[in-house]
Amino acid sequence: MLSAHRISIAYSILSILCFTHLGMGQDPRANRIALWTDKAPIGDGQFQESQAWLTPHIAPNGNGSAIVICPGGGYGSLVTGGEGHGIAAWLNQHNITGLVLEYRLPKGKSMVPLLDAQRAIRLARSRADEWKLKTNRIGIMGFSAGGHLASTAGTHFDSGKPDAKDPVERLSCRPDFMILVYPVIYMGDKAHSGSQKNLLGENPTLEQIALFSNDKQVTASTPPTFLAHAIDDKPVPIEHSRAFYSALLGAKVRCKLLELPSGGHGLNGYKGPMWDQWQRESLEWLSQLP
Repeated sequence: MLSAHRISIAYSILSILCFTHLGMGQDPRANRIALWTDKAPIGDGQFQESQAWLTPHIAPNGNGSAIVICPGGGYGSLVTGGEGHGIAAWLNQHNITGLVLEYRLPKGKSMVPLLDAQRAIRLARSRADEWKLKTNRIGIMGFSAGGHLASTAGTHFDSGKPDAKDPVERLSCRPDFMILVYPVIYMGDKAHSGSQKNLLGENPTLEQIALFSNDKQVTASTPPTFLAHAIDDKPVPIEHSRAFYSALLGAKVRCKLLELPSGGHGLNGYKGPMWDQWQRESLEWLSQLP
């Protein structure tokens, strides 16, 4: 298995190549929005001087749908090119607004990425009029460790905090749907070791492992989910997606698992027939949601 460090380096190279391929001469982060207006929460009522960012790519002829995009990187880096702004550009071509989330890296503070993802969904709902969005068509998408974050947001959510001083926090953080591409799903003995170490630290408790093993957190309220995973993925085996898919079926949640015959982790560097297939089929699936 490739080490988490080597995977992170490979992702960074692919991210740079994707920016070049897409001709993104202007830094898309020029329009990014700070998620937190003051100190950012880290869980258990504690805060720190840190920030996460959301970059809106507003679809010129939007259909009202928006997707918060969670790049991968093993919770140790962020692949914001091929698994972020490149995805937003593709969504825009299909009249969907893409919202690229630069979530804070946890460094063992396990709640930090989830708090950012929840905030991003709430913020999108708060900007629905400005961005011409439907508040019931705001989903989340993630790749690799970003897929773990997306699936965490889809299994750990609330309907809003009515008494919050911040009006954004009064809104629901439940995504209306999820698209998970070669996602990390579970923790424990069969976890992607780098993602687990970065998220939970060196010696996670059994409670932490259970809490962030998202196949164990599925309920009937989990949003509809599309999964895509190559059967020859070595760093994050397809069993991750299969476990989540099985849990969704058991909870009678609308779902689809696309098992791709090849492509490995990263699906041949974000190009080729396997990459094209998940994009095509995810859009078809999304169009069929009520």
